Amino acid sequence: MYVRDRKRLATLMVIQEISIRQMAIAAGWKSHTYLQRLLSGTAKTLKTDPAILIAHTLGVPIEDLFVTQTDAITVHHGRPVRTSGRKGGQV
Repeated sequence: MYVRDRKRLATLMVIQEISIRQMAIAAGWKSHTYLQRLLSGTAKTLKTDPAILIAHTLGVPIEDLFVTQTDAITVHHGRPVRTSGRKGGQV
């Protein structure tokens, strides 16, 4: 999943007085560093389970904070091409 709006995520955490360490624990992570990377924008994706747990902890719908990652197929010079960057397999 992709972070839709990292600033909204950070704002909700501040409003609800949830620290980065507390949110990382709620998301099921042993360390808070990945959450820091999400909030700073250096990391943009996370797995579904932590995203669900974060949204639940903040009391908001998951769609408010995260976007589902999908494979899009576009046509480039008459040939279909995956835009997700996945390797292997034919399109």
